[in-house]
Amino acid sequence: MGQKVNPIGFRVSVTKDWRSRWFASKANYGDLLHEDLKIREYVGKQLSQAAVARIQIERFANRVRVTVHSARPGLVFGRKKSEYDVLKDALYKMTNGKDIYIDVVEIKKPELNAQLICDNIGLQLERRIGFRRAMKKSIQTAMDMGALGIKIRCGGRLGGAELARSQEFKDGKTPLHTLRANIDYGFTEANTTAGIIGIKTWLCLPDKKEEDSNAVNTKEGKVPKGSAGKLRRKRVQK
Repeated sequence: MGQKVNPIGFRVSVTKDWRSRWFASKANYGDLLHEDLKIREYVGKQLSQAAVARIQIERFANRVRVTVHSARPGLVFGRKKSEYDVLKDALYKMTNGKDIYIDVVEIKKPELNAQLICDNIGLQLERRIGFRRAMKKSIQTAMDMGALGIKIRCGGRLGGAELARSQEFKDGKTPLHTLRANIDYGFTEANTTAGIIGIKTWLCLPDKKEEDSNAVNTKEGKVPKGSAGKLRRKRVQK
């Protein structure tokens, strides 16, 4: 059997960042780790309709900051922040009375997020839409939005078949062994009448790291005072 490595964990500290950022002693590490898992599970269930792609957790002494990356930030807050307050109170009890800060970051292009693509295909399979149609439509949409490549794999009793199998569709390039490649990965499970179907998505996005490093900061890149006058004087002298 082949050993598969999670593309995000494989690129941590190279092109990807940790989803939990905190430091703890050896005695407290396990408790805080399980607390993070409970927070992610609870927030994921409460905001199942808000298209949540990623949940980041940061800890500072007695404070916990939870950053929710969502394509529908309005559903996170609810009417008059009702959902927001309920979520904050639940996390306050879950963390034994620590100060909770919840930030919401909007995902402007959900078609280029691997986790949201998986969730979308899973919802379609639960509504009894054909798996081939759902997979090919997601691939076409992602490529039209500017992705370099995408690969989607579904496994389980596809189409209600008696025997489980896996089906894969791909387009473009998805170099999983290239650390510099900007690979996004997502996984979800669809609860269908025939059983659970697992969905995996590998998405290769354009690398913006080089653009960001070579980009000019507008604040720092302003022309210094007096330089324009010096240039004019030199032109006059010539």
